[in-house]
Amino acid sequence: MNNLGAELRAWRDRLDPQAIGLTHNSPRRAPGLRREELAVLAGISIEYVVRLEQGRATTPSAQVCLALAHALQLSDEEQAHLMRLAGHAADPNRIPRLIPGSVHRIMDQLSGHPLAVYDATWQLLHWNPLFAATFGDPTALSADDRNMLLRQFEDKPNHAKFTPAERSAFEESLVADLRATTSRYPNDQDVRALIVRLKRSARFRELWALGAVAQHQSGHKVIDHPEVGTVDLDSDTLTTQGSNLRVVVYTPRPGTDARSKLDLLAAIGTQKLAPRGK
Repeated sequence: MNNLGAELRAWRDRLDPQAIGLTHNSPRRAPGLRREELAVLAGISIEYVVRLEQGRATTPSAQVCLALAHALQLSDEEQAHLMRLAGHAADPNRIPRLIPGSVHRIMDQLSGHPLAVYDATWQLLHWNPLFAATFGDPTALSADDRNMLLRQFEDKPNHAKFTPAERSAFEESLVADLRATTSRYPNDQDVRALIVRLKRSARFRELWALGAVAQHQSGHKVIDHPEVGTVDLDSDTLTTQGSNLRVVVYTPRPGTDARSKLDLLAAIGTQKLAPRGK
Protein backbone atom coordinates (compact mmCIF):
# COMPACT_ATOMS: atom_id res chain seq x y z
CA MET A 1 0.00 0.00 0.00
CA ASN A 2 1.47 3.38 -0.95
CA ASN A 3 1.23 6.57 1.12
CA LEU A 4 -1.90 7.71 -0.71
CA GLY A 5 -3.66 4.42 -0.12
CA ALA A 6 -2.62 4.31 3.54
CA GLU A 7 -3.91 7.82 4.16
CA LEU A 8 -7.24 7.11 2.45
CA ARG A 9 -7.71 3.99 4.57
CA ALA A 10 -6.84 5.87 7.77
CA TRP A 11 -9.25 8.70 6.98
CA ARG A 12 -11.98 6.21 6.08
CA ASP A 13 -11.47 4.26 9.31
CA ARG A 14 -11.71 7.29 11.55
CA LEU A 15 -14.98 8.66 10.13
CA ASP A 16 -18.02 7.73 12.23
CA PRO A 17 -20.79 6.57 9.86
CA GLN A 18 -23.51 7.83 12.20
CA ALA A 19 -21.96 11.30 12.17
CA ILE A 20 -22.80 11.58 8.47
CA GLY A 21 -26.22 9.98 8.71
CA LEU A 22 -25.34 6.36 7.87
CA THR A 23 -27.00 3.81 10.15
CA HIS A 24 -26.90 0.03 9.94
CA ASN A 25 -28.65 -2.64 11.95
CA SER A 26 -25.94 -5.22 11.31
CA PRO A 27 -22.71 -5.02 13.34
CA ARG A 28 -19.58 -3.71 11.62
CA ARG A 29 -16.42 -5.76 11.48
CA ALA A 30 -14.27 -2.63 11.27
CA PRO A 31 -14.62 1.00 12.37
CA GLY A 32 -15.34 3.85 10.05
CA LEU A 33 -16.80 3.88 6.58
CA ARG A 34 -17.00 0.84 4.37
CA ARG A 35 -15.38 1.11 0.96
CA GLU A 36 -18.73 0.97 -0.79
CA GLU A 37 -20.03 3.81 1.40
CA LEU A 38 -17.05 6.00 0.53
CA ALA A 39 -17.56 5.18 -3.15
CA VAL A 40 -21.19 6.31 -3.02
CA LEU A 41 -20.40 9.49 -1.09
CA ALA A 42 -17.56 10.43 -3.46
CA GLY A 43 -19.44 9.46 -6.63
CA ILE A 44 -16.83 6.96 -7.81
CA SER A 45 -16.83 3.18 -8.23
CA ILE A 46 -15.97 0.84 -5.36
CA GLU A 47 -13.44 -0.81 -7.69
CA TYR A 48 -11.59 2.49 -7.98
CA VAL A 49 -11.60 2.97 -4.19
CA VAL A 50 -10.04 -0.49 -3.86
CA ARG A 51 -7.40 0.30 -6.48
CA LEU A 52 -6.53 3.58 -4.73
CA GLU A 53 -6.18 1.96 -1.31
CA GLN A 54 -4.14 -0.94 -2.67
CA GLY A 55 -1.78 1.39 -4.54
CA ARG A 56 -2.82 0.17 -7.99
CA ALA A 57 -4.07 3.69 -8.84
CA THR A 58 -1.77 6.44 -7.62
CA THR A 59 -2.69 9.52 -9.64
CA PRO A 60 -6.41 10.26 -9.23
CA SER A 61 -7.60 13.43 -10.93
CA ALA A 62 -7.96 16.66 -8.98
CA GLN A 63 -11.74 16.32 -9.23
CA VAL A 64 -11.67 12.81 -7.74
CA CYS A 65 -9.40 14.08 -4.95
CA LEU A 66 -11.83 16.88 -4.17
CA ALA A 67 -14.75 14.45 -4.10
CA LEU A 68 -12.85 12.12 -1.74
CA ALA A 69 -11.85 15.01 0.51
CA HIS A 70 -15.45 16.16 0.77
CA ALA A 71 -16.76 12.65 1.45
CA LEU A 72 -14.08 12.03 4.10
CA GLN A 73 -14.68 15.46 5.71
CA LEU A 74 -11.00 16.36 5.51
CA SER A 75 -9.66 19.60 6.89
CA ASP A 76 -8.13 22.12 4.49
CA GLU A 77 -4.64 20.94 5.49
CA GLU A 78 -5.55 17.29 4.98
CA GLN A 79 -7.11 18.07 1.63
CA ALA A 80 -3.92 19.85 0.53
CA HIS A 81 -1.94 16.81 1.73
CA LEU A 82 -4.16 14.50 -0.34
CA MET A 83 -3.65 16.66 -3.41
CA ARG A 84 0.14 16.55 -2.98
CA LEU A 85 0.13 12.76 -2.55
CA ALA A 86 -1.84 12.47 -5.78
CA GLY A 87 0.66 14.62 -7.67
CA HIS A 88 -1.27 17.88 -7.62
CA ALA A 89 1.23 20.01 -5.75
CA ALA A 90 0.57 23.72 -5.48
CA ASP A 91 2.53 25.80 -7.96
CA PRO A 92 2.55 29.62 -7.82
CA ASN A 93 2.76 29.63 -11.61
CA ARG A 94 -0.40 27.57 -12.00
CA ILE A 95 -4.03 28.46 -11.40
CA PRO A 96 -5.24 27.01 -8.08
CA ARG A 97 -7.92 24.34 -8.31
CA LEU A 98 -8.04 23.21 -4.68
CA ILE A 99 -11.49 23.84 -3.19
CA PRO A 100 -11.15 24.56 0.56
CA GLY A 101 -13.47 22.98 3.08
CA SER A 102 -15.00 26.37 3.80
CA VAL A 103 -16.36 26.51 0.24
CA HIS A 104 -17.85 23.03 0.61
CA ARG A 105 -19.55 24.20 3.81
CA ILE A 106 -21.03 27.16 1.94
CA MET A 107 -22.32 24.80 -0.72
CA ASP A 108 -23.95 22.60 1.90
CA GLN A 109 -25.73 25.62 3.40
CA LEU A 110 -26.97 26.77 -0.01
CA SER A 111 -28.23 23.41 -1.23
CA GLY A 112 -31.59 24.98 -2.17
CA HIS A 113 -29.88 26.92 -4.97
CA PRO A 114 -28.00 25.72 -8.05
CA LEU A 115 -24.34 26.33 -7.26
CA ALA A 116 -21.06 25.65 -9.05
CA VAL A 117 -17.35 26.29 -8.46
CA TYR A 118 -15.03 27.33 -11.30
CA ASP A 119 -11.32 28.08 -11.41
CA ALA A 120 -9.92 31.36 -12.74
CA THR A 121 -10.22 30.15 -16.36
CA TRP A 122 -13.90 29.30 -15.82
CA GLN A 123 -13.23 25.57 -15.78
CA LEU A 124 -16.01 23.83 -13.84
CA LEU A 125 -14.56 22.03 -10.81
CA HIS A 126 -17.51 21.16 -8.60
CA TRP A 127 -21.28 21.55 -8.46
CA ASN A 128 -24.22 20.62 -6.26
CA PRO A 129 -27.10 18.26 -7.18
CA LEU A 130 -29.52 21.10 -7.95
CA PHE A 131 -27.04 22.59 -10.46
CA ALA A 132 -26.96 19.23 -12.27
CA ALA A 133 -30.75 18.99 -12.15
CA THR A 134 -31.13 22.51 -13.58
CA PHE A 135 -28.34 22.76 -16.15
CA GLY A 136 -27.67 19.09 -16.92
CA ASP A 137 -25.21 16.60 -15.47
CA PRO A 138 -21.63 17.84 -16.05
CA THR A 139 -20.26 14.31 -15.65
CA ALA A 140 -21.59 13.64 -19.15
CA LEU A 141 -19.32 16.37 -20.56
CA SER A 142 -15.70 16.36 -21.61
CA ALA A 143 -13.23 18.60 -19.78
CA ASP A 144 -13.36 21.11 -22.66
CA ASP A 145 -17.14 21.23 -22.50
CA ARG A 146 -16.98 22.03 -18.80
CA ASN A 147 -15.17 25.29 -19.55
CA MET A 148 -17.63 28.19 -19.67
CA LEU A 149 -15.52 30.23 -22.11
CA LEU A 150 -15.16 27.37 -24.58
CA ARG A 151 -18.86 26.55 -24.35
CA GLN A 152 -19.75 30.17 -25.03
CA PHE A 153 -17.35 31.02 -27.85
CA GLU A 154 -17.36 27.62 -29.55
CA ASP A 155 -21.15 27.69 -29.57
CA LYS A 156 -21.56 24.38 -27.76
CA PRO A 157 -25.01 23.07 -26.72
CA ASN A 158 -26.46 25.15 -23.91
CA HIS A 159 -29.81 25.24 -22.13
CA ALA A 160 -29.43 28.95 -21.31
CA LYS A 161 -31.29 31.49 -23.45
CA PHE A 162 -29.99 35.05 -23.88
CA THR A 163 -31.32 38.16 -25.51
CA PRO A 164 -28.70 39.65 -27.88
CA ALA A 165 -27.94 42.36 -25.31
CA GLU A 166 -27.58 39.83 -22.48
CA ARG A 167 -25.33 37.59 -24.56
CA SER A 168 -23.11 40.53 -25.49
CA ALA A 169 -22.80 41.71 -21.88
CA PHE A 170 -22.11 38.16 -20.66
CA GLU A 171 -19.35 37.57 -23.19
CA GLU A 172 -17.75 40.96 -22.59
CA SER A 173 -17.68 40.28 -18.86
CA LEU A 174 -16.14 36.81 -19.25
CA VAL A 175 -13.40 38.07 -21.57
CA ALA A 176 -12.54 40.99 -19.27
CA ASP A 177 -12.34 38.54 -16.37
CA LEU A 178 -10.02 36.24 -18.33
CA ARG A 179 -7.70 39.16 -19.11
CA ALA A 180 -7.40 39.85 -15.38
CA THR A 181 -6.45 36.19 -14.90
CA THR A 182 -3.56 36.51 -17.35
CA SER A 183 -1.80 39.05 -15.15
CA ARG A 184 -2.39 37.03 -11.98
CA TYR A 185 -0.97 33.85 -13.55
CA PRO A 186 1.31 35.02 -16.39
CA ASN A 187 3.24 31.74 -16.53
CA ASP A 188 0.33 29.31 -16.55
CA GLN A 189 0.53 27.26 -19.75
CA ASP A 190 -3.17 26.32 -19.57
CA VAL A 191 -4.14 30.00 -19.70
CA ARG A 192 -1.98 30.59 -22.76
CA ALA A 193 -3.35 27.51 -24.53
CA LEU A 194 -6.93 28.53 -23.72
CA ILE A 195 -6.46 32.00 -25.22
CA VAL A 196 -4.85 30.58 -28.37
CA ARG A 197 -7.85 28.30 -28.83
CA LEU A 198 -10.40 31.02 -28.07
CA LYS A 199 -8.82 33.29 -30.67
CA ARG A 200 -10.23 31.01 -33.35
CA SER A 201 -13.52 32.76 -32.56
CA ALA A 202 -13.98 36.11 -34.33
CA ARG A 203 -16.23 37.32 -31.52
CA PHE A 204 -13.58 36.51 -28.89
CA ARG A 205 -10.85 38.24 -30.93
CA GLU A 206 -13.02 41.34 -31.17
CA LEU A 207 -13.62 41.47 -27.42
CA TRP A 208 -10.02 40.58 -26.54
CA ALA A 209 -8.77 43.47 -28.64
CA LEU A 210 -10.72 45.90 -26.44
CA GLY A 211 -8.31 45.25 -23.55
CA ALA A 212 -11.03 45.50 -20.89
CA VAL A 213 -10.18 44.17 -17.42
CA ALA A 214 -12.89 43.41 -14.85
CA GLN A 215 -14.33 40.70 -12.65
CA HIS A 216 -17.39 38.80 -13.79
CA GLN A 217 -19.79 39.31 -10.89
CA SER A 218 -23.44 38.84 -11.83
CA GLY A 219 -25.78 37.97 -14.64
CA HIS A 220 -29.23 36.81 -15.70
CA LYS A 221 -30.05 33.45 -17.28
CA VAL A 222 -33.23 31.90 -18.56
CA ILE A 223 -32.89 28.13 -18.59
CA ASP A 224 -34.90 26.16 -21.13
CA HIS A 225 -35.47 22.97 -19.13
CA PRO A 226 -36.97 19.90 -20.84
CA GLU A 227 -39.04 18.96 -17.77
CA VAL A 228 -40.27 22.22 -16.25
CA GLY A 229 -39.92 24.76 -19.07
CA THR A 230 -38.21 28.10 -18.59
CA VAL A 231 -36.50 28.86 -15.28
CA ASP A 232 -35.63 32.54 -14.75
CA LEU A 233 -32.48 32.91 -12.64
CA ASP A 234 -30.07 35.58 -11.44
CA SER A 235 -26.44 34.60 -10.90
CA ASP A 236 -23.94 36.08 -8.48
CA THR A 237 -20.24 35.23 -8.53
CA LEU A 238 -18.23 35.15 -5.30
CA THR A 239 -14.45 35.08 -5.75
CA THR A 240 -12.34 33.45 -3.04
CA GLN A 241 -9.29 35.28 -1.83
CA GLY A 242 -5.94 33.76 -2.69
CA SER A 243 -7.16 30.99 -4.98
CA ASN A 244 -9.45 33.11 -7.18
CA LEU A 245 -12.07 30.37 -7.35
CA ARG A 246 -15.44 31.52 -8.66
CA VAL A 247 -18.41 30.34 -6.63
CA VAL A 248 -21.51 30.97 -8.76
CA VAL A 249 -24.86 30.96 -6.96
CA TYR A 250 -28.10 30.97 -8.96
CA THR A 251 -31.17 32.43 -7.29
CA PRO A 252 -34.81 32.66 -8.48
CA ARG A 253 -35.53 35.95 -10.21
CA PRO A 254 -38.08 37.98 -8.21
CA GLY A 255 -41.57 38.02 -9.65
CA THR A 256 -41.17 34.67 -11.46
CA ASP A 257 -42.14 31.07 -10.68
CA ALA A 258 -38.48 29.99 -10.61
CA ARG A 259 -38.54 29.05 -6.91
CA SER A 260 -41.31 26.51 -7.36
CA LYS A 261 -39.58 25.11 -10.44
CA LEU A 262 -36.28 24.74 -8.58
CA ASP A 263 -38.11 22.87 -5.82
CA LEU A 264 -39.60 20.56 -8.44
CA LEU A 265 -36.19 20.03 -10.03
CA ALA A 266 -34.75 19.12 -6.64
CA ALA A 267 -37.36 16.37 -6.47
CA ILE A 268 -36.89 15.23 -10.07
CA GLY A 269 -33.11 15.02 -9.76
CA THR A 270 -30.27 15.21 -12.26
CA GLN A 271 -31.03 15.58 -15.95
CA LYS A 272 -28.69 14.26 -18.60
CA LEU A 273 -27.23 16.82 -20.97
CA ALA A 274 -28.38 16.30 -24.52
CA PRO A 275 -27.25 18.32 -27.56
CA ARG A 276 -29.47 21.33 -28.04
CA GLY A 277 -29.12 24.65 -29.79
CA LYS A 278 -28.73 27.92 -27.97
